[in-house]
Amino acid sequence: MPALTLREVLTLDPVRAAEPELLTGEAALDRPVRWVHSSEVYEGANFLDGGELLLTNGFGLTDTDEEVRRRYVRELTARGAAGLAVEIGRSLPAMPPEVTDEARRLGLPLLAFHRVVPFVRITEAANRAIVARGLSGRTVVRPWGDDHTAALLADLADGQALNQPEVEARAALSGFHPGPGARLIGVSVHGTRDVGAVDRAARTLGGAVLRAAFPGDVLALVAVLPGTGSWAGAGPRAGAGAGAGAKTVRDPVRAVQDAFRTAAAAPGLTVAVGHAVDAGSGWLRWSETLRAARTTLELALTVPPPEPNAPQGPLVTSSRALALERELTRGGVDANQDRLTRLVQHTLGPLLAWEAAHPSDLVRTLEVHLRNGCSPTRTATLLHIGRQSLYQRLERIESLLGLEIDDPDLLGELLTAACAWRVVRGTGAAGAGAGGLRTVA
Repeated sequence: MPALTLREVLTLDPVRAAEPELLTGEAALDRPVRWVHSSEVYEGANFLDGGELLLTNGFGLTDTDEEVRRRYVRELTARGAAGLAVEIGRSLPAMPPEVTDEARRLGLPLLAFHRVVPFVRITEAANRAIVARGLSGRTVVRPWGDDHTAALLADLADGQALNQPEVEARAALSGFHPGPGARLIGVSVHGTRDVGAVDRAARTLGGAVLRAAFPGDVLALVAVLPGTGSWAGAGPRAGAGAGAGAKTVRDPVRAVQDAFRTAAAAPGLTVAVGHAVDAGSGWLRWSETLRAARTTLELALTVPPPEPNAPQGPLVTSSRALALERELTRGGVDANQDRLTRLVQHTLGPLLAWEAAHPSDLVRTLEVHLRNGCSPTRTATLLHIGRQSLYQRLERIESLLGLEIDDPDLLGELLTAACAWRVVRGTGAAGAGAGGLRTVA
């Protein structure tokens, strides 16, 4: 399909609202417009690559002489501009005659906007139309063929160089409209190529979803709207009493995790959830949550979990649950192997020596205890042991390390070392058969 033309740009509602008057260049109205830019300075030609329609309020032309204005038009033409649109009425009371004369001589389309319309409205509408027109006629040479949704998700997850109007246009082309106030959360699902679980979770959350199946996972951007699903904040905080003072939850990440625990009921699935970003925060933030979800999924598949998995149902985790693992492996496991090994040996050496000579589970007990706020009840429940057995293990740990494990000054060091031990052990075992941790953001 041919590219959007200048004649078609003039039919867009925001452009028509500006009451455009074509002063010169009628014969060039069918030239393609590659992009629409706005600039307040007359040196705007320096930023053009060719094929752009340039919008200006004319401020840079007010205090210049005739020759400077003529040179400005010549430079725009030399850079291959598709046209120039000048706002009349605020900075410029009328189009300077030398600008019109030079544009007519060079065949450059020159438009006068007689009503003030924010340029951002014009550029967004025009650039979305340009992107949509280009996508509808594009042959995508990628594994997913002409699946524009998969192509957009892949570009976002890979951190491709994009711009906001392009992303919004491509999302709209895929029917993805998050809505005002929505939070977007990246999700990566392993163990199926069926997008049904993602769709069911999205219906529970009441928001839009952008999803596609890839060879290694199902990738999605899920929109969560305030006041819907588990983000409604209607119930007490997990673990809080139902009486007075119970704290309500307004946590979209928890809402997405809960939705997937229900929607993806089949065992064997692993669901990784990224962090929440505002839908209006820009494509870079969209990319960040998708990349976080994929990194989290790989960590969840590679590093043994600190706590036993539920015997039934999917494993649903989040980027914040694996934040420590992600930081320890930043840059790759191989690059951090020696550092992590030294950390483990320095902090937990006596425990590892004991475990090498005696059947025990002290390091894992220590990590689970620290991760759960040093709560004996919670720790014993998760480890499936009695509280008396737990107390005996904790006493053994403190005796071997020569310290009190609930000392606030030691909590960070002990938890980091316990997590590092699990990372080194897990990725080493995975590396023997699967190449270890492949990608770490």
